[in-house]
Amino acid sequence: MRKLELARGAIARMWCVVLAVAAVPIAAQAAPPLAYVTSETEGVGVIDLEALTLIRTYPIGADGPRGLSLADSGRHLLVANKKTGDLSLINTQTGEVVKRAKIGMNPEFVRVHGGFAYVTYEPGETDRAGGMGGPPGHKEQDDDDPNRPAAEIAMVDLKSFQVLRSIKSGHETEGMDFSRDGKLMAVTNEGDDTVSVYQTASGKHVKSVSLPKGGRPRGIRLSPDGRHWLVTLENTGKLIVLDANTYQIRMTVDTKLGPYGLAYDPAGKRLFVAAARDSMLQVFDANTYQHLADIPVGKRCWHFSFTPDGSKIVMACGRSNAVLVFDANTYQPVKEISGLPLAWGVVTWPRSKGSID
Repeated sequence: MRKLELARGAIARMWCVVLAVAAVPIAAQAAPPLAYVTSETEGVGVIDLEALTLIRTYPIGADGPRGLSLADSGRHLLVANKKTGDLSLINTQTGEVVKRAKIGMNPEFVRVHGGFAYVTYEPGETDRAGGMGGPPGHKEQDDDDPNRPAAEIAMVDLKSFQVLRSIKSGHETEGMDFSRDGKLMAVTNEGDDTVSVYQTASGKHVKSVSLPKGGRPRGIRLSPDGRHWLVTLENTGKLIVLDANTYQIRMTVDTKLGPYGLAYDPAGKRLFVAAARDSMLQVFDANTYQHLADIPVGKRCWHFSFTPDGSKIVMACGRSNAVLVFDANTYQPVKEISGLPLAWGVVTWPRSKGSID
């Protein structure tokens, strides 16, 4: 009898293990990969990347959401809001805005790194404690006014969700990326044709790099080997390759008109550049910069991301009021997802390569 009870106990334990193991893929399948897309009028759309359908929208369109980034293993989404001048922390399960950090006028780009969110904004004539804009009848300053206050980068502690410090930058700071070891942060300054480099942890200015005048640098991305910074020049249709150590220009590559967002594919073999004014997503060899292909896209397609499995490209096309999906290998269109007017940016969870993340 004793042996029979022991045998029964062993069998029961074995079945518990089998059931537990079998439950893992079921749980994993219950959470499909997702894309989060900001719409400047509707809020943040959530797209099921398996079904390629819009499954939900966080209704924060009144805030004017633009830049976005994920934190806390995908549990929270950070969004820069133009109209409210703040950074919102959204619970991705409930869609609830759980915290806000006041930033300043015109917050735009957000990157999360090392427990902090880095947010670009333009102080203008207000501060974080004041209202947005000037009095009735106030005329906004010209973007290219050399006397306009320089842009800044707010460094937000993700634990306290308070602005730890603000880093003075150039005029109209746009794109942002980090060095391979994370010690340096590089940003593009559209208004004065420069790239600024800072110590990531302290915000200390390291170097300013002058680029060709009138180019209006927008996007920036570090090469997979960490040897080069790549910068798009929107006005002149160029891609600049900077040496990551000397900051000298190593190469200038012609693109279609209006290049902005750029990203390497997950394998690091191809470089994709969103040439928004020509409604084209261009493909280049990641090492030689040889032009490989042009993918016709929609209007004002600034930002894009690969799906987590690398098989597709998801692109936010603001003036097409849609999100476009393409096969990442054949470059053929897969689907157009509507319901997100003035789509601005896109990131995915699990995290994948893209022009923002």
